[in-house]
Amino acid sequence: MNKVYPSADAALADVIRDNQTIAVGGFGLCGIPEALIDAVVKTGKNNLTAISNNAGIDNFGLGKLLATRQVKKMISSYVGENAEFERQFLTGELEVEFTPQGTLAEKLRAGGAGIPAFYTRTGYGTIVAEGKETREFDGHQYVMEKSLTADVALVKAWMADKAGNLVYRKTSRNFNPNVATAGKITVAEVEKLVEIGEIEPDSVHTPSIFVHRIVVNDNPEKRIEQRTVSK
Repeated sequence: MNKVYPSADAALADVIRDNQTIAVGGFGLCGIPEALIDAVVKTGKNNLTAISNNAGIDNFGLGKLLATRQVKKMISSYVGENAEFERQFLTGELEVEFTPQGTLAEKLRAGGAGIPAFYTRTGYGTIVAEGKETREFDGHQYVMEKSLTADVALVKAWMADKAGNLVYRKTSRNFNPNVATAGKITVAEVEKLVEIGEIEPDSVHTPSIFVHRIVVNDNPEKRIEQRTVSK
């Protein structure tokens, strides 16, 4: 089975549909699948629910999907860098489900592991817990959180072999592995593609069984959200 596609557009052409839930890896602008997000924009598909730690910035990353109004709902943790997100949220154009960062990571990990729900102390007694089941364990109150899965997962890795085994670099390793396992179809954007057997088994972060399609983008932009330099 050939998992390598010639472009991001080709990899997503028969995958993205209206009303889907898509999970997108990355932390801020670190480790985001830039080319795959651009390809989603080109599909023109609408009413998407996007699961991602961040919402990108204006006109980059997921900010592009917000600008084209293709996203109807965001499930995310931190969204403070995107003015268009703020505008749509405050005017009621965009539905938002805020989730504590660690809880969001665990919801994706649990979804990928086939665990339907779990209990956490995070958020108890706050608006995060509104409408959710709570229980006491060993004298402490816990909130039940349902896990998350997605129709399509888009991830960014540094390297892959042609079977789909993935290796991430540094900060991009935080959300991408959990997102990769939570998708019914997972598409990986990678900077480097090698032959099967060239990656040491102990170095694999996401096994190939979770990856369905691979796209090479060997020259990503890799923007920095807030650049600070010395005078």
